[in-house]
Amino acid sequence: MNAPSSKRSAPEPAAPDTKDWTWVVDRPCPECGFDPASVVPEGIPAILADVARNFSLALGRADAGVRPDPRTWSAVEYGQHVADVLAVMTGRLELILASDGRGTVFADWDQDAAAVEKQYWCSTGPETAILIEERAAAAAEVWARPAGEQWGWPGTRSNGSQFTAARLGTYIVHDIVHHLHDVGEPLLLTSSPDSTAAAKPRTGQ
Repeated sequence: MNAPSSKRSAPEPAAPDTKDWTWVVDRPCPECGFDPASVVPEGIPAILADVARNFSLALGRADAGVRPDPRTWSAVEYGQHVADVLAVMTGRLELILASDGRGTVFADWDQDAAAVEKQYWCSTGPETAILIEERAAAAAEVWARPAGEQWGWPGTRSNGSQFTAARLGTYIVHDIVHHLHDVGEPLLLTSSPDSTAAAKPRTGQ
């Protein structure tokens, strides 16, 4: 699904994201309004399942493959990135669970290199919507596995950033909420409020 659908010239490289976003697991994001305190770990699968439905709105627009400016990703490119984030972060959770609480170190992932290697810009809205739906469903199954003390099991990035399964879950939820914000779509939850806190932007953002 991630193979280029057509031969197109590579656009100008998008502006690289060099920020360290690990702080979003501790305090609200002023850009998208995400509040980490709103995330209940057990509700993460439901949030991930809602991602495909929300992103499909942006990917269904006629201009989904058009960049708003030369160095900003289109909705399609953001969608391809979200699909990869779902796979990468879920893979990291699987490493944490496989470590049986002993801890693990995550392999590096260069998101900008992935965009070039996979030629995100060559994909279409429908292709990307299907890919996100598949990745979100697979991710939701894995994120439903942790229970009790497993949410506190550790994992570490190569730069030394420390995570637990729960903090990694908050991190992935912020990432997808932020990218929905980037493409002009809010995260509208269809899940029951009894099963998950609404990981929604605060008002006034």
